[in-house]
Amino acid sequence: MTGADGTADLGDLFDRQTTAKIAGGFVVAAVLVYLLGAAVGWDQTIARLRNAELRWLGAACLSTLLCLAAWGKAWQIVLRVGGIDVPYRKLVVTYFAATFANYVTPLGQAGGEPFIAYVLSQDTDANYEQSLASVVTADLLNLLPFFNFAAVGLGYLLLRSQLTETAEDLAVGLGVLAVGIPAIVVAGWQFRSVVERAILRVVEPLARRTDRVTVDSIRERIERFYESIARITGSPRALLSATAFAYVGWVFFALPLYFAGLTLDLAVPLLLVFFVVPASTLAGMVPTPGGLAAVEGALTGLVVALSALSAADALAVATIYRLASYWFAIVVGGAAALWVLYRT
Repeated sequence: MTGADGTADLGDLFDRQTTAKIAGGFVVAAVLVYLLGAAVGWDQTIARLRNAELRWLGAACLSTLLCLAAWGKAWQIVLRVGGIDVPYRKLVVTYFAATFANYVTPLGQAGGEPFIAYVLSQDTDANYEQSLASVVTADLLNLLPFFNFAAVGLGYLLLRSQLTETAEDLAVGLGVLAVGIPAIVVAGWQFRSVVERAILRVVEPLARRTDRVTVDSIRERIERFYESIARITGSPRALLSATAFAYVGWVFFALPLYFAGLTLDLAVPLLLVFFVVPASTLAGMVPTPGGLAAVEGALTGLVVALSALSAADALAVATIYRLASYWFAIVVGGAAALWVLYRT
């Protein structure tokens, strides 16, 4: 089904081909998770999970809700600066729906911004370029607490002389991202005319083959995108407020791992959580939905390497954490996605 402007609606993004890819991704991830459990020992892991205290699991799920709510608020601030005023109660539902799509799509964690921008443009008064500009800006703001919390956790490990070879490699990876991403962002802004010409050179052959894409339309979209970015960055007070909500969101994003330890009566130091969660997030950039299997494996390996927990206990903690931070978010986000489809 298409809208009056000829663009596909939200439901069209989950056509049969996309659904098949998502299903295939979950099947592959399920096999990998099973193999991880088989290597660690499912019997010991399940035995530990049977003793879970549900009140702490509830706290972990609540933390996930508060995380997404805080990030949704940051997006509302960024959108408002960009000239789009959306009621928070509406935008937060849209954000949950977009999070669902991001979490179930293979490679969603590595590049879901265009999709989320599409959802925002379909469900708000913003055009796609304004939505994408707000998405990119909000994601960049979220990188600040990402690296800051990782630095705090890294400092904790250095003080305790617990930085293993695996952790050292991840610390180097976080350091490269901390320097590389801002450098790319600055270069993309300072040399935006070069970026525009490069994109148009790529588009030209395609434009000659179809009338659905024109060089002029792409040029106009790029210019509108940069105009939206300029408008957003021209309000430092609003960006500071959005950054504050980004930090709050990251605290609640990390806390479910701490609560997972409490759920199983296992000690996972809070400062260790601040390193492990950002480090394991890097594993989410694999071609499985939400980084399934890779994140669980990374969490298990890091917790074993940096604490006194056994592999089975670490896998149990990782399982509870992912239940609260990933699967619970999918359930809530899926309900939000159905509501967005209903109201559009």
